[in-house]
This record gives sequence, structure tokens and C-alpha cells, in this order.
Amino acid sequence: MTSVAFVLVSWTPDAAAGMERATAATATALTNAGHRAVIITAAVAEATAYGGAHVEPLTTLPITIPCDDATLRGLIDEHATRVGAELRRHYHRHRVDIAVYVDALWGLGRLAPTGAPARRILAAHVVGHDTDLHAALDRAPHAVITPSAAVCDEATTRGYSTGRWQVVPNTLLIDHPPPPAQRRTELRRSGPIRVLARLSPVKGITGLLADAPTTWTRPIEVALGEAGFEDTTGEQHQLWQQCRATAARIPNLTLRSGLPWWAVPAWLADASLVIVPSRRESFGLVALEAMSVGTPVIAHAVDNLPHLIGDGGHLVPIADDPACLWRAARALLDDPVRYEATSRAAYYRSRDYRPALVADQLLKVVS
Repeated sequence: MTSVAFVLVSWTPDAAAGMERATAATATALTNAGHRAVIITAAVAEATAYGGAHVEPLTTLPITIPCDDATLRGLIDEHATRVGAELRRHYHRHRVDIAVYVDALWGLGRLAPTGAPARRILAAHVVGHDTDLHAALDRAPHAVITPSAAVCDEATTRGYSTGRWQVVPNTLLIDHPPPPAQRRTELRRSGPIRVLARLSPVKGITGLLADAPTTWTRPIEVALGEAGFEDTTGEQHQLWQQCRATAARIPNLTLRSGLPWWAVPAWLADASLVIVPSRRESFGLVALEAMSVGTPVIAHAVDNLPHLIGDGGHLVPIADDPACLWRAARALLDDPVRYEATSRAAYYRSRDYRPALVADQLLKVVS
């Protein structure tokens, strides 16, 4: 039995962010396999549990959620000694063998205490700011993992030595069954097109809504959630206001706030297809969740999405405007033979990311 700690200061249940959901999924997969896991976060007020994992509050980091990068960086530098000491206390209490710092900044990789626990891992979900990644690498982690080769490629392009970095993909939090074939056929004919994303410029939501068709009768449903982090203070609120104003002009479009994690797979399963309009995507967790329930994905061919989606959807060049995503969606829905094949391929591609497989891969890489 191995005890693994995941450090992510913005982690809260149901947060609309891939890092948080992926962390919960991996921790849950480990506990289901008989290991111990603890999530250490500054975004909860008291100790609790999630999916068999302990959740511990990091009380020495006085963060207000949501928070921007610069503010968090300043808080880390100001409280580094106290935060490091508290991390060591959590590691000792839970007899942690492996600490996974889930990001150089938000996962506290830049201040990872040396000497405890036995193995220290930097999980670079994104390359992020050079100042944070350099600081995290200077802490000499025993291993660096990324969710995709796309992150390694970007880091290499930016001058980092990535020869020993290894890919450990994200996994599914809930392995929900796909709908029966007859229901999938009904969804192709009249089911809603759905979009699930966090409020961020890189998610491409504003452009997608601006180009949304106004004459379609098929429902379009968009769920946008707020994460614990943002590039600048108030950015997510501004984007929500902008999206709400645009959505009000589209008769068949419904805009809602984000979903609780438990509801995501069923919501995606009941869609005709899912559009992922991201301009950057280091992994593509929403795409994977849609594919796992047999829902085809329309997306830009950017970063990890071509490798992840493959024939489980349709990819359009990143240089194309968002209107191309809507046209690709219409074309796939109008072709029943291709739609059925795409749905089937999506489901089977997702099987490579089952929780037990990813948990085993993680332990092999970091042990």
C-alpha cells in the first residue's frame, strides 16, 4: 500500500477546472485500488473526505478564492516557511510516501519542501510561467509528469530539458455507461448540442457563442463554471457577463452555470455531440468525458486534442474561425453512418484512460 499526497491550493469539490477534477479522479482511483490518498488544499476550511481520499486544509496560506497568479505567487513567497512546515506535518500525519505537486504555482511546486516525503513529483499540467517552473525544477523533484506529450513539446520549445519527463494522462472521475444504441440514434436526430467549459479566454467560448447559428431549431446548451484561479482579478465575472449578453440574442441557446462533478457524465451522455472550442488544451478532460459515454466531439486540432480525440470526433484547424465548429457539427449530425462510427470510436478510445489503468501507470512512474 502506498500513500500519495496531492497538493493543489485551489482544489474544491465541483470546481470547474480540469486540474481539480483530474486530481480528484486520480486520488479516487488510487483509493479504489487499495492505496491511501490525501488532497491538500487552501480552498477548504476544514478536513473532510472525497472519494475515499482525505482532504486537508492548508491553513497557513491566506488565499481568497478566486485568486490570480500574481497574488498567489506573492502569498507563497511571503508565507513559504510556514506553508512548508504545515505540508511536512500533513505528510507525517498521513505517512505520505509520494507528494505530487499539481502545478509549479497552484500546486506549490515552487516551494516543495526537500527531504520529505521520500518521493517528490512535479505534475506539470501546463508549462505556465517560467518563473514558477524554474523555481519548481530547482527544488529537484524526483520526477516530472505531464498529462500529455503536448506539454512536453511546449516545454522543449521553450528551452526546458524534458528528456526524462514522463506522460501520465488524466483519467475519468466517474465511469458512466453510454446510452443504448437506440437512444444514441434519437440524440443524433434531435438531441441538444452541449458545451461544458470553465470561464477563461483560452477556452474559446466567446468566439463560439458569437458565431452560434440563430436559425437552428436543435437546442444548444452551454454550461460555464468558475475556477478558483484566473489570470487577472475579475476576469471570470467579466467573461460570464459577456457570454450572457451574447446568449440572450440566440433563440435556441440556453446558458447555465457549471455542473457538479457527479452530474457531468450523464449530462454529456444525453447530448447529440459536444463542442470543445478551446484555443489551448494540455489534455482535454471534457472531451474524454464525452467520448467515454459515446458522445462525438467537435474541436479545434490544437495541442493534445488530435491525439486524444482521433476518430472519436471531428477536428478543424485552429486557424479556422469558430463558425467552422458549428458547420462540422451540422455535417456530422446529418450523416448517420459516420455519426454511428464516430460515437463507437469515441467510446473505445476512452477505454485507454480508465481509472485503474492510470492509477497503475502513475505509481509505476513515480515510485
